[in-house]
Amino acid sequence: MGKAYLSLGSNVLPERNLASALRALRERFGALLVSPVYRTKAIGFDGPDFLNAAAVLDSDLGVRELNDWLHALEDAHGRDRSGPRFGDRPLDIDIVFYDDLVMQGPGSLRLPRPELQHAFVLRPLADIAPDFVDPVSGRTLADLWAQSPESGVPMQLVEG
Repeated sequence: MGKAYLSLGSNVLPERNLASALRALRERFGALLVSPVYRTKAIGFDGPDFLNAAAVLDSDLGVRELNDWLHALEDAHGRDRSGPRFGDRPLDIDIVFYDDLVMQGPGSLRLPRPELQHAFVLRPLADIAPDFVDPVSGRTLADLWAQSPESGVPMQLVEG
């Protein structure tokens, strides 16, 4: 049905949880385009560093169904949604883009994701899809990253 651009993060057993999530995504959707993994500081709370990556996949699910499937994957990795919005996460997967769809709702589903402004989302996506055009700004991910105030700040690459 569409091409999904995902942001993945974890700060609870992050190596294990990211690897497990990527395996599950490959088993369900087939080939993935996966970015390098970056270590970033927690934003909005004091906590262990996150490992962040991005993936692009071809989905046979509509955006709402894919979002539900990803939530179930997060839940299977121990995600607890009852706590504060900003907190430790065994697995956090967000759909940043789904083709050129722009939408808000149901629930917290927003496309494009507002977190695109953060280096931990934008940099990995720009690494693997530099020519993708953000349907809101009309700019490529490479251009958005080049113009980001965080583009000059080194990000720690995690060797796989």
